[in-house]
Amino acid sequence: MKKKKKRNNVKYSKVIIIFSLLLFGIIIGRVIQLSTSSEIDGVNLKKLAAKRTTKTETLPAQRGSIYSSNGDILAQNVSSYKLIAYLDPKRTTKKNKPQHVVDKEKTAESLSPILGMEKDEVLKYLNKENVYQTEFGSKGKGLNELTRKKIEDLNLPGLDFIESFRRYYPKGDFASYTIGYAKSSEEDSNDLIVGEMGVEKYYDKILKGEDGYITYQKDLKGYKISDTNVVRHDASQGKDIYLTIDSNIQFFVEQALNNADIDYDFEWFHITIADAKTAAVLATATAPSFDPNKRNMTNYLDLLVSSPYEPGSTMKTFTYMAAMENGVYDGNETYNSGVYTTSDGTQIGDWDRNGWGTITFDKGYAMSSNVGIINLINRHMSSIMLRQYFKKLGFGKKTRISLPNEATGSLDFKYETEIFNAGFGQRVTTTPIQNIQAMTPLTNDGMLLRPYIVEKIVDPDTKEIILQNKKDEQERVASSATIQKMIQLMDDCVNGLGNTGSRYRLDSGELIGKTGTAQIANESGGGYLSGEADIISSFAGLYPKSNPQIIIYASVKRPTAGSQKPIANAIKEIVENISKYYGNHDIKENVIPITDYKLPSFTNKKLDTVKTTLDADGMKYQIIGSGNKVIKQSPTKDTTITNKDTIYLITNDQEITIPNVVGLSSKVAKDLLQKLDVKVNLDGVGYVVEQSIPEGTKITPGLEIKLNLSPKFSA
Repeated sequence: MKKKKKRNNVKYSKVIIIFSLLLFGIIIGRVIQLSTSSEIDGVNLKKLAAKRTTKTETLPAQRGSIYSSNGDILAQNVSSYKLIAYLDPKRTTKKNKPQHVVDKEKTAESLSPILGMEKDEVLKYLNKENVYQTEFGSKGKGLNELTRKKIEDLNLPGLDFIESFRRYYPKGDFASYTIGYAKSSEEDSNDLIVGEMGVEKYYDKILKGEDGYITYQKDLKGYKISDTNVVRHDASQGKDIYLTIDSNIQFFVEQALNNADIDYDFEWFHITIADAKTAAVLATATAPSFDPNKRNMTNYLDLLVSSPYEPGSTMKTFTYMAAMENGVYDGNETYNSGVYTTSDGTQIGDWDRNGWGTITFDKGYAMSSNVGIINLINRHMSSIMLRQYFKKLGFGKKTRISLPNEATGSLDFKYETEIFNAGFGQRVTTTPIQNIQAMTPLTNDGMLLRPYIVEKIVDPDTKEIILQNKKDEQERVASSATIQKMIQLMDDCVNGLGNTGSRYRLDSGELIGKTGTAQIANESGGGYLSGEADIISSFAGLYPKSNPQIIIYASVKRPTAGSQKPIANAIKEIVENISKYYGNHDIKENVIPITDYKLPSFTNKKLDTVKTTLDADGMKYQIIGSGNKVIKQSPTKDTTITNKDTIYLITNDQEITIPNVVGLSSKVAKDLLQKLDVKVNLDGVGYVVEQSIPEGTKITPGLEIKLNLSPKFSA
């Protein structure tokens, strides 16, 4: 039995030896395979090793800025901060220098008012367990420099910031649809800033630049290994874009639209001003607008390029030009105004269906006669002639201006009634920028110019000009004789006695143009809406007629104060300001450029110090009371105003009296009086024309004043 057991042990030993040799052979084979193969089981070994020992860091590119033609910054990157709090006590290595949040109650109480959060909400984040650090939700992100400084001044341990960038628009609601906006690719994240509207979107790739990177070998702790190669590719910074927008003229337009918004009701109101000699867009704005910092828009489409509509009688200018260029126009030829009956029995009338008797085609233009257009087309023209000339002026196709989502509009007319309607601006759709383009031959001896809104693109590092736009001549579309005749007709329309454009007449007689009124198409069915306010009113004009410097196009949808009144008042206000700005005003004045002024806080400062500051900054102010210290101000701090506005300084006088607020807008008057602890009741809209309590009345507790308001313009 013992011998048999020994033989079994020997057998088992042989098996173990053979198995060990086999396993060793497999290991040797695997080692040889690993050392000679570049890929094992579908894994690239070199890439895997490099990934584990190589670190690549992104060098982010700085997004370019957007400027006006005056050099004012309209869009820029600014630092943005995310607040974090370290909660792990292990982070503190020296007891007298804590590096984590020690007193959570005190920290929450101090942060609460700065972040605009309840104390308990802050504590919820600080009381998280088993975490190294915490953030504070959306209210702890996107903090500006001022907020960061306030938190740093608390000198609380354990608080820190992560810096990133966000897009900032210093002028707020200013040329908003043109500039557009850019934001992080995901809301409340630190991802790449992406342009989503306007120039920010159209030139996103040029503005954002190209990120760089740095690659190096790292040790197990992630630190760079000394004396190893470093590969660095610097970021290519985003380029700066200079618009053709003139900040002063843009301000004139924005101001006129704001005044119109106070005085009138409308669905939207659009105004564009272009350089008459180059077709550069000097200003363009639509009300209602929005602040790109807040993105509080009600409409995402830029009316300048993206929302075609039937323009109405401003198209008569181009119908008349088509007749002249085809040699079929005789301004002295007559027709019977009033109502025209087409071959299918449709009646089309003038805006005054009684007409003006038998008149000439020249007079028909001045009176904006639809029947005049119909007779002109019916006697001398055809749909082909009309459509071809409209296309020659650029209608029915994109202007190729540097803005996203440009629409083509439509020249869809075929049958008799449709052709007649097209001649006076119904049945066709156009955009404001197309109308600006079509007006350029009138100021360039018949040469059509392509409008543009970007002046140049500049490399911020080298100052090299990457792109320079300039006057872009397309083709000659009208003779000198046609242009001279149209200037004469537009002059008569505005400055002739009793004509449709007479509301636009200036004392100088230098503003000329053509009015338009179009019915709004019924989107839910055929035909047009019939309500009194269901119209789009427009004006296309030139100033000054003796040597045009600007082209004007304005339109308003559903005005409630009459067809042309809101536009006429706005345009006259704008032209008056531009005439002074360009030095064309009849009464020569020293024109002070309009500049922005962001109000600091004057509260609790000595009056003499505040006066010195405002005098040095060239700002207008009015002192209320005879105290020596400012206790309140209107407007409040951080409000952006201009050097044309007045700042009201309320002093520490115990005998404050009611100021004179007649002539102020309801908004300014109400804000000022409420700061004086006076209850305000408003009657009407617009500007103060009468106050129920006279100037100089002592203000007593509970005092109540009534302000009678009226639109600024009564014409």
